[in-house]
Amino acid sequence: MAAKLIKGAEVAAQIREELKKEVEELKAKHNVTPGLVTILVGENPASVSYVTAKQKTSHELGFYSIQDSQPADITEAALLALIDKYNKDPKIHGILIQLPVPKHIDSNKVLLAIDPNKDVDAFHPVNVGRILIGNYVFLPCTPAGCQELINRSYGDPKGKEVVVVGRSNIVGKPMVAIMIQKLQGANATVTCVHTGTPKDKLIEHCRRADILVVAAGVPEYVQGDWIKEGCCVIDVGVNRVGISEKTGKAILKGDVHFESCAAKASYITPVPGGVGPMTITMLMKNTVMAAKAAAGLIKI
Repeated sequence: MAAKLIKGAEVAAQIREELKKEVEELKAKHNVTPGLVTILVGENPASVSYVTAKQKTSHELGFYSIQDSQPADITEAALLALIDKYNKDPKIHGILIQLPVPKHIDSNKVLLAIDPNKDVDAFHPVNVGRILIGNYVFLPCTPAGCQELINRSYGDPKGKEVVVVGRSNIVGKPMVAIMIQKLQGANATVTCVHTGTPKDKLIEHCRRADILVVAAGVPEYVQGDWIKEGCCVIDVGVNRVGISEKTGKAILKGDVHFESCAAKASYITPVPGGVGPMTITMLMKNTVMAAKAAAGLIKI
């Protein structure tokens, strides 16, 4: 079996078109414009690139959008006061602090300072708790993107065996919580394996999976003989393993051995070009949901 590629850019473009229509409807029917602020502390090149992409996408979707760049030496108190200002701003529905922040600032205090109803990264403990009990509006962007890729390619995971490799707070744990929900697009039987799982047992679990989500942080960790025929493989890993002599750019590998897994899988995400393009799009979706909640159109 030769796996079909799940192209994240194509799925993300489809979702953005859906969001554009939602934004137009919000403006026309309810006089509501989704508002997003991205706060950047310092000038880390990667962070600058990320917030630039987020701002570009938000403008394309018709958001009211602010890029608030602050110097690297801003005090923690001043940053917390800035967050409080946006918490109180009715035009702003989503607040994103681009991480990492400088070492003199406690990132936990920063995340806790954001109004949970404007926490479009879904990292606040209140939003984590909402996910666990199934009463949520926002989902963390990467696992939410994985769920969309599964549903729009492989199909409804209801009743399927899902194995998540990795237990990070950003991907692994929320992925488990999302996929076990008694909701359409979830309702799966979920197993989480991790560094505490003996390798023979880990491989045994992987071989049972109808859907395998790999966020191990180890390049080419999962091998083709670890998966069963027809499995859907979602590779969250992005690992720099060298520099191309031809292009001078980083060589990227996922957490699965692509060639051997693609030979057995029904669907597989490439790296790059799989999960990555979904993250910003899901951030935009969360901002639209936050705007709807603020307008009383949905409950939060």
